[in-house]
Amino acid sequence: MDSTRFLFSNGIVHQVSDVPPVTSFLEAHPGVYTVTRTHNNASCLLLWERHLKRLANSLRIMFETNPKILFGPNWSTAHSSLLSSTQLPQFEPIIRCLVNESISKVSPYICKETKVGQEWSVAVLVCGNSEKFIEHASLDREKISRALDVHIHVSSHIPMVFGSNGASLALVGRGRTLATAKHLDWVRHRKTLEKLRAPSVTELLLSNDGDHILEGSVSNFFVVSRTDEKSTEANEDTYSSFEVQTAPLGDVLPGIIRQLVIEVCMSMGIPVREVAPSWSMRESWEEAFITSKLHGVECNSHHLTVLNSSILNCPGLLLLVASDSLRILQHVVSVRVPSSWDPSESRSWNEIEWEEKHLKDGPGMITMTIQAEVIRKASFEGYLLAS
Repeated sequence: MDSTRFLFSNGIVHQVSDVPPVTSFLEAHPGVYTVTRTHNNASCLLLWERHLKRLANSLRIMFETNPKILFGPNWSTAHSSLLSSTQLPQFEPIIRCLVNESISKVSPYICKETKVGQEWSVAVLVCGNSEKFIEHASLDREKISRALDVHIHVSSHIPMVFGSNGASLALVGRGRTLATAKHLDWVRHRKTLEKLRAPSVTELLLSNDGDHILEGSVSNFFVVSRTDEKSTEANEDTYSSFEVQTAPLGDVLPGIIRQLVIEVCMSMGIPVREVAPSWSMRESWEEAFITSKLHGVECNSHHLTVLNSSILNCPGLLLLVASDSLRILQHVVSVRVPSSWDPSESRSWNEIEWEEKHLKDGPGMITMTIQAEVIRKASFEGYLLAS
C-alpha cells in the first residue's frame, strides 16, 4: 500500500499498491462528501463536528431532492416510490455513528504512517447502495444505515504558509446546482470549467450574472469593501469603515470556514454582510480572500523525504511548519472577469477578453486579523485521533 495514500471502505482497508488521487476517486462515485485535514502532526482532525453536521445535512438534502445523486445510476422508480411513502429519520446520528466508526479504523494507520511535520488530507464519502435499500419495505435509522457505504480517502498533505502564494482568481461559470449540499455531481461538473483556467489562475469563480460573485469552485470568496471613502487603510480604529462581504447561503456551499469567518467577524466587531460581492463595485475592494482547509499540495514519498530531511536538520523550520500549518485563509492578489458574460459559450481562456482587479501582494490587516482568530477558534474544535 502506498504510504502517502490509503483508502478504507466501510472500515476495511484496500490492500492496493496504487490508490488514486482524491479527485479521481471522488469523480468515480456518486454520493455526498466532505474533506478535512489533520493538524498538529496528525494528532487531530480539524473542525470534525462541523464536518459531520454538514455531511448529515448534505445527505438529508439528497434524500429529499435528488436521491439519484446519492445512489447513482441504479436508482429506480421503485426506489423513489418507497422513499416518497416513508418518513425519513434524523440523519445526524446515522452519520455520526457510521463515520466515527470508520475513522476509528483509519486512525491507527494515520498514526503509524505519520512522519515528523507531516499532515494528511481526509476525504469522507457517503454513498447509497440501492441493492440494500430495496430490501426493506419500510425505512428507519438502522435500515438507512445498512443502505449507506462510507469511504475514507487519506492522502499526505503539505500545508502552505499563510501570507505566501496569494491567489489569482478568474470568473468562469454559473453557480452550482443544489449549492447547499456538498455532492459529487459538482466534482464532475467543475472539471468542465478547467479549459477556462489560465496557467496563472489558482481558483475559478462562479456567478449567475457576471457581476455578483458567488464562490470559488472549491472555496468560499470574501472581499473587504470600503464603506467610507475617506478611509484608506484598515486598523482596529477603522473597522467600522469597512465591511466583509460574502454571498449568502442558498446560493453557495455552506463552507465550514465560511461560517467560522462570519462568527469571528461578529465577535470582533468587524462589520460583515452576506451579500454577493459586486464586480461593478470593485473599486471599493481593499482586500479579498478565499477560505478552505486544504490550501496546500498533495505530496508523494519523495516530497516527504525532502521535507523531513529539512526539518530534522533545521529546528527552526519545524517551528514554522507547526505554527503555520493551520492556514485556512488565502489572500487574493488579483481577480479577472470576462468583459462580456456568456458562460454558455464554448471557449478557452485565451479566447476571452478579461478585465482585471489587482489587490495587495500580501494579506491586508483585516484578513490577517480574521486568520489569526479563526486559527485560535479552530484549535479548540479538533477531534483527537487515537493510535
